Amino acid sequence: MSEPQDAPTPENISKEEMQEILNTLTPPTPEPGQQPGPPRTEPLIAAGPFSLDLALILDVAAAWFSEKETLQTGGHDPQTTGFTFQQLELSVQSFIDPFFRLDANIVFSEFGLEVEEAYATTLALPAKLQVRAGQMLTRFGRHNNRHPHTWFFVDQPIIIGKFFGSEGSRGLGVELSWLAPLPWYVESLVSATLATGECCARSFYGQDDLGIEDPRDLLYTVVIKQFFPIDADWSFSWGLSAQLGPNPTGNGNRTEIYGTDFYFRYRPVSDPSRTSVSLEVEALLRSRQIPHDHLIDGGGMAHLTWQINPNWELGARAEWVTGTKNDYMDPEWTTDRTRYALQGTYYPSHFSRLRLQTSVDRPLWFENPIWGAMLNLELVAGSHGSHEF
Repeated sequence: MSEPQDAPTPENISKEEMQEILNTLTPPTPEPGQQPGPPRTEPLIAAGPFSLDLALILDVAAAWFSEKETLQTGGHDPQTTGFTFQQLELSVQSFIDPFFRLDANIVFSEFGLEVEEAYATTLALPAKLQVRAGQMLTRFGRHNNRHPHTWFFVDQPIIIGKFFGSEGSRGLGVELSWLAPLPWYVESLVSATLATGECCARSFYGQDDLGIEDPRDLLYTVVIKQFFPIDADWSFSWGLSAQLGPNPTGNGNRTEIYGTDFYFRYRPVSDPSRTSVSLEVEALLRSRQIPHDHLIDGGGMAHLTWQINPNWELGARAEWVTGTKNDYMDPEWTTDRTRYALQGTYYPSHFSRLRLQTSVDRPLWFENPIWGAMLNLELVAGSHGSHEF
């Protein structure tokens, strides 16, 4: 393949190239007989090419817990009674040229600075193919690749922290996705990332970096996502996900995680209040080989959210996670754990949010349940997409 020519600039770009750029900034029109895909929650972009969009997103919280040991599994979760600086996120997005887009999320916390995501996305591959390369959250399930400002609750689901890590499933690598030419929205993807990091690949190599000797030492994620707009008011999506990779317990031992997710949404388009009700369910199963044994556990979550109007929202969440004996990662987690939460959210504007959440956590190996209450404040400044109204 020949080397590309110098990148076009606003001064020497042709009308045809300019149109191609503008096409990349506009969602594609579905082909005849093909349904549009589900609404995206990605950052908004400024109109026109060669833009650099910056945003700051602040999340802080106050919390109370009935027990000193709270068992919170998320890196952005309030962990103790008191105040929590959850994060200050710098979100960056730029359309480099007609061929690539750059996305980055840099997080400032009490413990320092972290490059949460930084990756390139192709914009001009044929046959409805797309590649992402860099450090990124994997697209396993529905919840994992969301940033805290898009969560429906203040804290991370238990199953995400237990199976993937405090930051969810994330790694340095490459992803290939394909939008199938079918009458409904079908996207399939596969990614290969490093299997290391206690924060982000906990069920695999985790904190033990054993190196790469062959392709089996990488972490592979395979996903199929489907979206069905039933009618103008109802929509439904369904996904299947799998992760396969090595674990550090012995030569050749493997970990496999499988998941399925469902999402139902009712939003009457004729209702002037813009009300909507959504139900999201996600379930996971984990299988781990260890010396002389085979560990299997699972869990999931379901939450119901009612967007009453642009300013008010209510939600309820139920979570369940099983335990297993001889677990080298969580030796005390030998039985079931359930957690229930209620939240009420007030949006003063598109760019601010107040969320009050109460919860009860019942790990069966604890004598007492863990009661909790959290109040979160979020502010969005800059060109990042505002809260959904």
